[in-house]
Amino acid sequence: MLSEKSCGAIIYLKNGSERLYLLLKYTSGHWDFVKGNIETDEAEKETVVRELREETGIIDASFVGNFREKIEYFYRRRQGEDVHKEVFFYIMKTCTENITLSFEHVDSIWLNYTQAIEKLTFKNAKDLLKKANLFLNKLEK
Repeated sequence: MLSEKSCGAIIYLKNGSERLYLLLKYTSGHWDFVKGNIETDEAEKETVVRELREETGIIDASFVGNFREKIEYFYRRRQGEDVHKEVFFYIMKTCTENITLSFEHVDSIWLNYTQAIEKLTFKNAKDLLKKANLFLNKLEK
C-alpha cells in the first residue's frame, strides 16, 4: 500500500469578536481545509505556507501556538491503488478576507465555528475543528 504525507492549516480571521474559519470546496464536492502534499526537502510548516499561498493567495498568515494535530485516512486513486494518508494540521491567523482560489477548488467561505462544523463534510475535519477551536478559546482567555 502506498503512503502519503500532507500538511494543512485551519485558517481563521477575526471579525470583531467573532472568529471566522476558512473552508474550501474541493472539485470532488467536499468542504475541507487548506492542505497539500509535502514536496522534496520541504518542512511541514513550509508546506503549509506554500499550500496556503497556492490555494488561496493568502500571504499574511502566521502560525498560532504549538497546535499540531494529525488525521489519517485511506483513499483509492483513480488507478485503483489504495493510499494511506497522514495529514498534519496547524492553526494560522490571517487578516486577508478576499482570496484567490486555485484550480483545485470551486468555492470558499468564511464561517463562524457553528456554521463551519455544519458545513465540513468529513467527521475527521469536524473533530479537528473542535480541537482547534478549544485550543484557541484557551489561548485567548
